[in-house]
Amino acid sequence: MSTFKLFSGSANPEFAAKVGDYLGIPVSNATLKKFSDGEISVQITESVRGQDVFIIQPTCAPANDNLMELLIMVDALKRSSARSISAVIPYYGYARQDRKAAPRVPITAKLTADLLEAAGINRVVTIDLHAAQIQGFFNIPADNLFGSILFANYIKEKELENPIIASPDIGGVARARSYADKLGYDLIIVDKKREKANVAEVMNIIGDVEGKDVILVDDMVDTAGTLVKAAEVLKKKGANSVMACCTHGVLSGPAYDRIANGVLDELVVADTIPIRENAEKITVLSASNIIGEAIRRIHNNESVNSIFNS
Repeated sequence: MSTFKLFSGSANPEFAAKVGDYLGIPVSNATLKKFSDGEISVQITESVRGQDVFIIQPTCAPANDNLMELLIMVDALKRSSARSISAVIPYYGYARQDRKAAPRVPITAKLTADLLEAAGINRVVTIDLHAAQIQGFFNIPADNLFGSILFANYIKEKELENPIIASPDIGGVARARSYADKLGYDLIIVDKKREKANVAEVMNIIGDVEGKDVILVDDMVDTAGTLVKAAEVLKKKGANSVMACCTHGVLSGPAYDRIANGVLDELVVADTIPIRENAEKITVLSASNIIGEAIRRIHNNESVNSIFNS
């Protein structure tokens, strides 16, 4: 591993340190500062000439700063003669606008991909993209790892009496089906009508939840409005318990209060985004081993997909 180095931006250095521990290497040194007007300054403080470099930087809040910091780090490494630069983005921000869902709107997921490629990355590694087709927005290798391996093991350990998988909306059925197939559980769907961004109204439950321990699965939880309302309807329909497994805990605005005061029994998230410590009802699982193993396999030209075939 002498030809490979790990760097971290300022978005989630604790996660990067865990990845380094898994790989048995330290996070390499870079100085990250801001000028008085808010411009970002980066200096790589050790040689990377001829090295394969992996930068760990989720583009979570503040999304603009973290994305710009990543682009500037890539430029610094490219100009320092790194052999290859892989952007490890555990949470890929700006992914919710992945198509033209209305007239005169941007496709920010594609714009972000274009910016990363223009900066000089050779590969991107992420976990649970908001939409699988975002992989196709890149003209370079893009590995979309599955967080389900984390949550499937956790769900099994819970030994729930009568478990069933639930999709929080029609768009998440494919993801929920993969969980149901992996665990051997049945599947139900929460049908909702979204009036506007970050506001969701739960309309109906497709399937029987009477006496069931419901496990809602999704790629992310933002304001938690959908999850909390879904949990309320599921409990009214007779569910014994409702837990949610969401890879990315964006948890903006009233999310923490909604989860603490709502009927959702437990929210399980990965540590792709920093989570408030001791948050009530929230369990955090580490995705660092998945990322670390993917980095190791990429560096050694081994299969990444086989991580999830066991």
